[in-house]
Amino acid sequence: MPCLYISTNLNLDEVDTDPIFSEATKSVASIIGKSENFVMVILKGSVAISFNGNNDPAAYAEVVSMGGINREVKRRLIATLGTILENKLSIPRTRFFLKVYDTTAGYNVSKI
Repeated sequence: MPCLYISTNLNLDEVDTDPIFSEATKSVASIIGKSENFVMVILKGSVAISFNGNNDPAAYAEVVSMGGINREVKRRLIATLGTILENKLSIPRTRFFLKVYDTTAGYNVSKI
């Protein structure tokens, strides 16, 4: 089950977040190759974030998934999610950081 957690220093109280949830869910599912039914998206606003020494609009996000992550998937996630945040929240792509974590990476099954 992929989970996308987005934090931003923007106040989202007056923002229609439904399109962000919808686009992010579809994008993560499509890029990782999982069903939309299993994608969780968390969007938190008004988080204290300083980037490049200032408090201009910025965002930090994490994607955690059980499999489906490789170098190309990471690139596509960064590009697509950056575009969504830029188009929907006017956060420049240069002020967006994405951490991608595959919970199965390095998993070694030992037979004793």
